[in-house]
Formats: sequence, structure tokens, C-alpha cells
Amino acid sequence: MANTNMQASTRLSALFAARHESLADSDINQNRPYDLVLVLIALTLFAIGFVIVTSASMPIAERLHGNPFYFAIRHAIYIGIAIIAAMIVLNLPMNFWRVANPYLLLFAIVLLVAVLIIGRTVNGSTRWIVIGPITIQAAEPAKLFFFCYLAGYLVRRYEEITENFKGFVKPLAVFFLLAVLLLNQPDLGTVIVMFATTIGLLFLAGAKLWQFFGLVFTGVLAVVALILFEPYRVKRVTAFLDPWADPFGSGYQLTQSLMAYGRGSWFGQGLGNSLQKLEFLPEAHTDFIMAILAEELGYIGVLVVLILILSMVAIALRIGNRAMAQERPFDGFLAYGIGIWFSFQTAVNVGASTGILPTKGLTLPLVSYGGSSLIVMSVAVAILLRIDFELRVDGVQALKRGGSKRTNKKGSSRKAEQKKSQVTEEAADNV
Repeated sequence: MANTNMQASTRLSALFAARHESLADSDINQNRPYDLVLVLIALTLFAIGFVIVTSASMPIAERLHGNPFYFAIRHAIYIGIAIIAAMIVLNLPMNFWRVANPYLLLFAIVLLVAVLIIGRTVNGSTRWIVIGPITIQAAEPAKLFFFCYLAGYLVRRYEEITENFKGFVKPLAVFFLLAVLLLNQPDLGTVIVMFATTIGLLFLAGAKLWQFFGLVFTGVLAVVALILFEPYRVKRVTAFLDPWADPFGSGYQLTQSLMAYGRGSWFGQGLGNSLQKLEFLPEAHTDFIMAILAEELGYIGVLVVLILILSMVAIALRIGNRAMAQERPFDGFLAYGIGIWFSFQTAVNVGASTGILPTKGLTLPLVSYGGSSLIVMSVAVAILLRIDFELRVDGVQALKRGGSKRTNKKGSSRKAEQKKSQVTEEAADNV
């Protein structure tokens, strides 16, 4: 009787263990190997950007090229190339970026030097390399490659950064070299975004507070000096402070942008019904795309786009936290860098079009017209997806390894119990 009860108990324990192990396996299989929310946010921003760029660019496209859909077609092609580039990058292991980041930095420097030598000048700025039908804005890949290098440096020289001033200064010397090359284009906006991201990463890496505040103070002084030494930048600042003092001169672009926001009100004038896009607002489909979006879709449309970008930034920071928790510091710093980059560039773009900040030529991530920006930022999103994928794979492997160990332990314990019961039965027979 006792033997029967023991066998029944063992059988029930085995069934219970098998049931729970199968449930755990099914939960693992149901988990996606990628962040679906991040993919959907990126695709939504692509779609919104395509619709607004098409609407904002039709008048100028008709006048310049005789085809109202000229820029819309090119933007669609850029989106296709961006998605293909993202899919390629998605298949690259993060170890590639860990090993190749110094060489990518050298490539970025070569591109920035090449721009100054053979670049095309538009509106007084030399920022583009033209290779046949392909136009490359060198500053866009330079941002991503510098952030990759900085993430690698923070991992390689972590103790130097946190313990002595020399380790803190080394990445700033590299940034200074890139800043000099960018300012010769000139492109102060990209320098400011790179500087803000550098400060953020150094702070997260554990730089001392006096070094952090000293860097911020020095950076602010440098930006002020760069503004004061260039008359056109001084005009932009004075126009930003009081655009209505010269509404048809230095304050023209900002006043037209503010009128677009004012006409949009809460729900907008309706898609395609913007007046400012009728060549009243310069760069309506690029740097000031948010003003046209506000005019046509209103405050609600602007809020939706900002929430989408904010959600993308939050996901990037969350991925960075998970990478740090799983002891993958390079992945964590790179995810942090991408999140800071997207957030600060969005703030500068929206701030310039609303009059909160002086006018700067920076695109709205994944929304504005511009092939180089669209492709590079799509690659950055793909890197986030790859980091998240590798973190999920590591987690599943750890679970399976733990599960197999538990299974082995349970199996051995069952064998021990069976052996014990056999010994008991033999003893009983002998008695």
C-alpha cells in the first residue's frame, strides 16, 4: 500500500513538472525576437513623413521640375533604400560595430575632408558629395560613426575616464577635430547635436561632476563665440529674439513658420490645405516640415509625432539599461547615444520652427525630406533592433540552460527516489 502511494505521488510530481516546463517553453516561443513596438513606430513615422513631404513639396516641385510629385517620388525611393539598408544592418552582429568603430571613425573623417575638397555648395554651405546620381551629406554618417567610436572608447577606457582627466579629454580631442571639419562647411547644428550627445554619454559613463560642468560651460562659451564671430549667425539670433522686427528680412522664415503654427490651431486646416507651403515658407519639406504638419494637422498632429519620437527614445534608453544589466556595456552606451541623438535633434528641429531656439538646419528624424538623414537614422533604428535581438537571444539561452539544469536535477532526484524505493522493497522482502 505504501509502495502504491509512493508511485502515485512520483507520477503526479512528474506530470506537474512536465506541465510547467511545457508552459515555460511555450512562453519562450511566443516571445518575438525583436521589439515590434519600435518597428511600428519607425514605419508610422515613415508614413507620416511621406504624406507631409508630398503635401509640402508639391508647389516647389512643380515650379522647379515641372512635376508636383518629384520630391515625393525621391522621398519614396529614399524610404525604400533606408529600409533595405536597415535590413542589411540588422543582420550584422554587434561584434562588428565593437571591432570596426575606430575604422568607421577614420572613414567619417575622410568623408568630412572630401566634402571640403570636392563637395557641392548650396546656399553658401558645402555639405554634399555628389557621385553620379547619388548625393551624400557627410555629416549624417559622421554622427553615427562618432557615436559608435565613443561607445567603444567608453568601454575600452572606462577606468581612465572615471579616474583621471587625461582619459576624459581624449574623446573630446576627437570631437574637436570633427567639429573643426564640420564648422568649415559650415554646419553648427550638427556640432551642437554631437556635443550634447558626447556630454550625455560621458555623464552616463561616470565622469566626475566638475569635469561634466566644466565641459558644459566651455561648450556654451564656444557656441556663443562661434555665433558672435559670424554675422549671419548673429542675424539668426536677433531674428530669433524678435522675428517681427524684420518680418521680410532676417525674421522672414521664422515669422512664416509661426503663422503656419497659428493657422493650424487644434485640428489643422486639413491635409493639403496649407498656405505656407505655397513657397511662402522656405525649406517647407525639409527643416520646417513640422510647421506644415502643424498647419495641416494642427496641435493634435504635432503631439502624435512628438509622442512617437519620445516613445522611440524611451525604448532606446530602455534597451540601453537592459544591455548594461546583462553586462554588454558597448551595446548599452550605443543605445544611449542613439536615444540622446534622436531626442536632441528633434528638440532642435521643433524648437527652431516654433521660435524657441535659433534657426538651425537639422532634419526631423525619419520624417523630413533628405536621403542621407533618412538612411542613417534608419540604420540607427536597425542597430537598436539588433541590440534588442541579441539581448533577447541571450535571455532565452540562459533560460534554456537553467531549464535543462533543473530538468537534470529533477531527473536525478527521481532516479534517487526510485532507487530508494527499490532498496526499501528488497529490505521488506528479506524481513
